[in-house]
Amino acid sequence: MSDRANRSFEIITADDLKRLGQLALSNFEDFFRRNPKHPYVERLRLICLLQTAAKHYVEPDQGNPASTKGGVNDFDVCGFFEALPNRHLYSQRKCNLDFGRSKFGRNPDDGERFSGRRLDVMWRDINFGSAESPIHAVHDICKTHRHIRRPESIGRKNPSWFCGRQRCWVG
Repeated sequence: MSDRANRSFEIITADDLKRLGQLALSNFEDFFRRNPKHPYVERLRLICLLQTAAKHYVEPDQGNPASTKGGVNDFDVCGFFEALPNRHLYSQRKCNLDFGRSKFGRNPDDGERFSGRRLDVMWRDINFGSAESPIHAVHDICKTHRHIRRPESIGRKNPSWFCGRQRCWVG
């Protein structure tokens, strides 16, 4: 974990979420353009912000010196793909992108490779089953799978989610 002094305590806005979603979506589109026969082409259902950045979005920590947590070290987003029978989308694919120059600054722990905060893009396949929507399916899987970190950061106070090219809001 990064030193607290290297974290950003700037507020994450809807425009910031839109940029994160666009960067992740472009990353997935680029991957599938290079791998057009990949079985998960056209199966992306949701992109969401996770972990401490999502928690910071939901409950902004303004850099309270008494707090030992909070702020943004990096951004973690995950693309959720509709599962295929007898196939598995291995979650080991993780890309590190550059959010670019912004109010969030950069984390010096990340070295010179990034001009802004690092954006970690991951992917998972999940069975959407009878869920009302992709958002509900992700909520359900977070409740039942302990290995998905910080389910509390996915759904309180209307965090933004990106479903394909559409932005949705959790109520």
